[in-house]
Amino acid sequence: MAPPPSGEFSIRLTKSFGKTPTEKIEIIGEPNRPATVKVTNHVGAQNQTILTKQGEIDAGDVNTLTDLVKQLAGLPSNPTEDIYGLDTRIVLSTFEVQWDNGEEMEGGSPSEENKQTFKDVGDSIQALARRTAK
Repeated sequence: MAPPPSGEFSIRLTKSFGKTPTEKIEIIGEPNRPATVKVTNHVGAQNQTILTKQGEIDAGDVNTLTDLVKQLAGLPSNPTEDIYGLDTRIVLSTFEVQWDNGEEMEGGSPSEENKQTFKDVGDSIQALARRTAK
């Protein structure tokens, strides 16, 4: 995965690992500037109804978030198995970190500490999206 152009970053969280998603969060921006957050929820019979919310994350929260997601760099990943057990996929494309827990197989099985780090970062992304996307 190549780094994004000109310092732009993208952070995506999808609820549902390898199946039809129930929720997608996408945060796009540049360091030290406000970023855009888009939350898409798939609800109803067979997740056919799509509800979208958008918002803006202030520069301070952007910097906190980009520092937080750096913790995922180097953690194990697996394209066919939900090794973190949270039915969640996180894809990072920042100038410093390109990581995807559903990309190519790397690093074997995660430790309990790795699983907790993944959960904490995912929870933080979701909380920030809930707070800012209206």
